[in-house]
Amino acid sequence: MFFGQPGATTTSVVAFWVLFYIWGGSEMWLGYRLRRIPSDATNRDAGSKWWLIASVWTTAAAGIGLAFGFPDAAIGTGRTEVFVAGLVLMIAGMALRWYSIRVLGASFTLEVATRPGQAIVQSGPYGRIRHPSYTGALLTLLGILVCCANFASLAAIVLALAGYAFRITVEERALATQLGSPYREYMRKTKRLIPFLI
Repeated sequence: MFFGQPGATTTSVVAFWVLFYIWGGSEMWLGYRLRRIPSDATNRDAGSKWWLIASVWTTAAAGIGLAFGFPDAAIGTGRTEVFVAGLVLMIAGMALRWYSIRVLGASFTLEVATRPGQAIVQSGPYGRIRHPSYTGALLTLLGILVCCANFASLAAIVLALAGYAFRITVEERALATQLGSPYREYMRKTKRLIPFLI
């Protein structure tokens, strides 16, 4: 049994849970490593960190739970292909998130915080979108839900979307206030999550 449906191979089950724990472990490592904002930064988080964390983990748990709770909503054909597509989304999402965090460097914090003289990073993925690490996180979560191969599971993505929408609103308001017209110009030139679209 896998997500309420028979027929999963041992390899597929292992592949999913290995990726899932790599994702979860990396997020917890970030939380431990960045548990305090820099001493020269001003916290402007407005509680968005905790809303975001709750929405992310609730999305993953709800997606898996819905697959077990609504087995009749399982995707009937092409389940292997759907599952593999989910794994690919997970890998791509994690890679984009880690790369984005690396590019942002010291400016990356778990809480929304601003510092005097803070620069606007526009290299790498930040040249096209303002929040590529969030795009990566959402892709990873979507991959988890797609791996469930269940239409009901896909509905859980709205929880993460709500959490990220709140976080982005708080973050962009703080950056526009702190950085002023250069950041507002950067906002005009870029999209939030998907190049040319959103």
